[in-house]
Amino acid sequence: MFFLKKLFSLHPTSLIISVLYKFNIRLVYLKNLKARMKNLIIIGHPNVKSFCYNGIYKTIYSELSINNEEIEVIDLYRDDFIRPRKVLTEKYQELVLWSERIYFISPIWWFRLTPRMEIFFDEVFVPGFAYEFVNITKLYAYPRPFLKDKKVRTYVTHGAPSLPVRTLYLNSVKLRLVMGVYPFVFGWRVSLFTKTKQFWSVPFVSESKRKKYLKSVEQDIKKDIRRA
Repeated sequence: MFFLKKLFSLHPTSLIISVLYKFNIRLVYLKNLKARMKNLIIIGHPNVKSFCYNGIYKTIYSELSINNEEIEVIDLYRDDFIRPRKVLTEKYQELVLWSERIYFISPIWWFRLTPRMEIFFDEVFVPGFAYEFVNITKLYAYPRPFLKDKKVRTYVTHGAPSLPVRTLYLNSVKLRLVMGVYPFVFGWRVSLFTKTKQFWSVPFVSESKRKKYLKSVEQDIKKDIRRA
C-alpha cells in the first residue's frame, strides 16, 4: 500500500524516469546473465610474429576475452606433435565436442593449409567421430556429419594476389575446404562459404591494409557475439 501511495504521488516525468531506470537495470542484469558461448580457436602457424598469429589469432582472442566468452586454444605448432599422437588427438576431439564456435586460422602454403592443420583434419576428424558413411547402394555412400551444430569461421592468408588464384586456379583452396573437407563433418551450408575469409598478398600489402584486414576480423567476432 505504501508503495502504491508513493508511486501515485510522483510527478509523471519522475514516474517515467523511475520506470525506465528500473527497466534499464533489469536489461543490464539479463544481459549479464546471458550464457557465454564456448569458443575453440585452432591456430596453425609456426611463427608467433606472423600475421596469422600476431594479427588474426590475437584479434579473435582479444575480442572474445573482453566479452567474457569461454575460450580454448589448439596451438598446433606449440603442442607436442611427436608420434604417437593418440592422447593429443583425443584431447583435440574433446575440445571440438565441447565447443560451440570453431575458428580456424592458417596460411596457405603450396595451395594447401599448413602441414599440421592438414594432419589435424586427417587425425581428428576421423570416421566415427566427425562423420560416418551411409550406404545408398552397394557401390555408393554419402558422409553423414556429426558436427552440424558447430558454428565455423575460417581465416586463411595468401602471399599471392587475389586475381590469379580466383581465375587461373578457380580458387581451389577455398573450394576444397568448403565443398570438400567441411561438408563431411559440419554438413552443407552456405555459411561455410561466406565465413571462410581470404586475405591476399599479406607479406606485400601496406600496414593500413593489414589493419583493414584485422578490422574485418574484429567485426566478424562482434557479429558472432551479438547473434549468440
